Amino acid sequence: MIQKAIIIYRRYFKSKLYGWFGDYSNWQNAQQHCSGYDADIILKKVKEATIKVKNGEAVYERDGVLFNSIQYSWPLLSALLWVAAKNKGQVNVVDFGGALGSSYFQNKKFLDALTDIRWNIIEQENFVTTGREYLQDNRLRFYFTMEECIAEQGKPDILIISCALQYMEKPYDLIEKLIAFNIPYIMIDNTPFNFDDRDRITIQKVPPAIYTASYPCWFLNYTAVKNSFEKKYSVMSEHINDAVIELDGRRIPYKGFLLEFKK
Repeated sequence: MIQKAIIIYRRYFKSKLYGWFGDYSNWQNAQQHCSGYDADIILKKVKEATIKVKNGEAVYERDGVLFNSIQYSWPLLSALLWVAAKNKGQVNVVDFGGALGSSYFQNKKFLDALTDIRWNIIEQENFVTTGREYLQDNRLRFYFTMEECIAEQGKPDILIISCALQYMEKPYDLIEKLIAFNIPYIMIDNTPFNFDDRDRITIQKVPPAIYTASYPCWFLNYTAVKNSFEKKYSVMSEHINDAVIELDGRRIPYKGFLLEFKK
């Protein structure tokens, strides 16, 4: 099953039937051309895969697909450990759009060496409910909103937005809301940006072997996104992740950057 999942993902990035297509004028227009998705089926796959990882029956999960080796984002892990080092081995994390803890379990081997780790996930209602029932413990927690999370856990040391910003209908509105919390550090990770200096809305078509779905997806302007954060943050570092996808036959790497709050 794990080896099969790897083959599916390789075909996914090479296929002409699945991937990212179109150039839509607005989010609603793109939605009209999407088949949508069965949220219950997706959640079920992600839940089953994540529980296997938690129980040691599998090594790594992403989007409900199991892999036989962990695919680290070394820039993200470095940022987490660096922030923890500054805080005497403690780190309070908010993982925005973190599913059922994919990044947490991905990095758990290294996080276990810290004095104290709190990993808080902000997600959709059905993911939060499932996470609380099957996966939540003293370190991994699930919340519906940032406000709820901060009320219980206090202000986080670092906010992670990994492979999530492009799926928000109004990403710049979200950025404005998030920077208002004055979180010390923000990590944008594993995000594809447009090769043109503009924002573009596409439709992402997922292969049925993973799950049947198609939904709108942004390819945002890298400079515009950075500028939005730089109203209150300084860019400490920029990086390119290992993942590469194709749009209009052009290869687009996933990218990110680490931000520090301007005091």
